[in-house]
Amino acid sequence: MPEPSAVPTTQVGGHTPSATVELTAEDAKLVVLARGARARIGAVEGAAVRDQDGRTYAAASVSLPSLTITALQLAVASAVAAGAIRLEAGAVVTEASTLDGAGHAAVRDLAADAPIHVAAPDGTLLGTVLE
Repeated sequence: MPEPSAVPTTQVGGHTPSATVELTAEDAKLVVLARGARARIGAVEGAAVRDQDGRTYAAASVSLPSLTITALQLAVASAVAAGAIRLEAGAVVTEASTLDGAGHAAVRDLAADAPIHVAAPDGTLLGTVLE
């Protein structure tokens, strides 16, 4: 199992992380799942979350005439629909390089302190939001 790597903590989506975060193997898996969800349908963003039992949920952004939902919102909704009551971590892969407010709020509904990793489409970590 690879050693955790230090993640640069830059300002992401208006949320400034307060400390350097270690990207664990499980958090790296979230980035891979988010990349896969995004690539599968060519979406603007993909996301993945891990719940209190270690189960993961991946999703892509949806933009229909009658429904628009961010990838992170959909991943959180999928987790809740499966019975999750708490999230351990989340990841978003986006071309925008920012964390959307709605997705951030959805994660915070279930976890005030879960790290949310933001990555570029190639998987390069842009930063981690801790607040």
